[in-house]
Amino acid sequence: MATLALFLPWTVLSAQDQIVEEALRELPASDVARDAWTTGFLAWCGPLLLLLAGLVVAAFGQFRKVRIAGLPHLWLIFAAVSVVLMVLGWFAIGWQFDEETRGLLADGGVGLYAGIGRYLGILAGVASLVAAVLDVRTLRRR
Repeated sequence: MATLALFLPWTVLSAQDQIVEEALRELPASDVARDAWTTGFLAWCGPLLLLLAGLVVAAFGQFRKVRIAGLPHLWLIFAAVSVVLMVLGWFAIGWQFDEETRGLLADGGVGLYAGIGRYLGILAGVASLVAAVLDVRTLRRR
């Protein structure tokens, strides 16, 4: 799910003023809604880490020796780092624009908002983190 979220809007421009909102609708979609690739490192790195962890767990998770050697712990670390990166990206949502552009957007009444991709990405990250914690706990009980 996090990998698919990379291609959905992560940052969306929106305005309260009807005239400004209509002007935003006339702009190309790529200028109004940005996917993770154009949003920046903090947007695309987290989901890619989740993809990498998922591939490793799917490929090697069925082997007992690999699981005992620490695969669940590796998954936990990847999921935690991924969630931290996505949360940092949420707080740094305005940094994808330079100071002049941010000022211009603020003066025009245009706000920066999280898109559906950002929500799905963080949801996938939290789900993976919870699953990794449960997997580590299961491994400790054995």
